[in-house]
Amino acid sequence: MEIVKDQEQQATPPSYDPNKKYRWSEDDLFVVSGGEFGVLLNALRAVLNTPESQRILLADKANQIVEQALARAVENGVVKEVPEEDKSSL
Repeated sequence: MEIVKDQEQQATPPSYDPNKKYRWSEDDLFVVSGGEFGVLLNALRAVLNTPESQRILLADKANQIVEQALARAVENGVVKEVPEEDKSSL
């Protein structure tokens, strides 16, 4: 009979490598401390309160309006899809 020593053969836990890609599900939770949350909140507020950021946010909102207008025009038949050209004959 052979005795296996499980405690001596435990695998080392995975370690984070910033050069690798990771995945998680939408239901996974990430816990941050109050101090970490404060840093995140203050950093986001500082960036979003700059004039440059406000211009980018406004440009994004304008882009959404243009996309919605284009979508309505396609749905109403005003704008037509352009068929792709066959490039194999070149």
